[in-house]
Amino acid sequence: MSHKSGFVNIVGSPNVGKSTLMNRLVGEKLSIVTSKAQTTRHRILGIVNDENYQIVFSDTPGVVNAAYKLHETMMEYVNSSLQDADVLLFITDTKENSMNHEETLEKIKKIKVPVICLINKIDLSDQEAMEERVQYWHTVLPNAMILPVSALHGFNLEPLWAKILELVPESPAYYDKEELSDRPMRFFISEIIREKIFIHCDKEVPYSCQVEIEEYKEEPEITRIRAVVIVERDSQKGILIGKGGEMLKRVGRDARKEIEKFIDQKVFLETFIKVDKDWRSTANKLKKYGY
Repeated sequence: MSHKSGFVNIVGSPNVGKSTLMNRLVGEKLSIVTSKAQTTRHRILGIVNDENYQIVFSDTPGVVNAAYKLHETMMEYVNSSLQDADVLLFITDTKENSMNHEETLEKIKKIKVPVICLINKIDLSDQEAMEERVQYWHTVLPNAMILPVSALHGFNLEPLWAKILELVPESPAYYDKEELSDRPMRFFISEIIREKIFIHCDKEVPYSCQVEIEEYKEEPEITRIRAVVIVERDSQKGILIGKGGEMLKRVGRDARKEIEKFIDQKVFLETFIKVDKDWRSTANKLKKYGY
């Protein structure tokens, strides 16, 4: 039997369930998930391997109008995913009337590769509303396959998988068959910590944070991690520390528990906070932090 390999890239508006979908398809939590928009900042690959195929899923940031230099970089990830896809998964949800970024939608309409339009969160909708959404997207994307799904509950993902395997081209594997992602362990650790900041902090604080792993040291019985959380303002530092250090302790405690599950070993986690003024708006600082 011939071998298939392909890049299946996921794009859509903020908070429609792109990261939940990729985690479900890959079978591992590689992309962080919160109820807040713009949680995902990077393009993250999740690789599914089988004897007869290798599917490289790509989670991307939600499509936004750029307010910071960081947003421009996030949109570059989105645009690159439109250019190198073998199959494009365009994800919307039952609440989204139309994509919030018309320029990206126009690019999707003109794309040459197969497009599957996934209407997510159908568990939160009724039949009449769902049929209206299906008809709407048939009109907007007449060449796309329209498929209602629930990424959270795994509903209708089997026909999605079957269609993906049908559409990806014959090709040798792009990555080693033992690889789960192209990202190093330190990246996933930093993302877990950033997720907990998003969960516990409000307003501008989570959007102003970047997490750097200064030390990742594996010992026989424990892994020692030292993380630095970068913020843009002294006021944000104060909020993140919290009264008596309680907020930072809460973030660190929850992050440590999830990291232990992720790496399957006991973890000692130290977290520190550093102010780097306006890092989201400065090109050389963004490059320094891996954007």
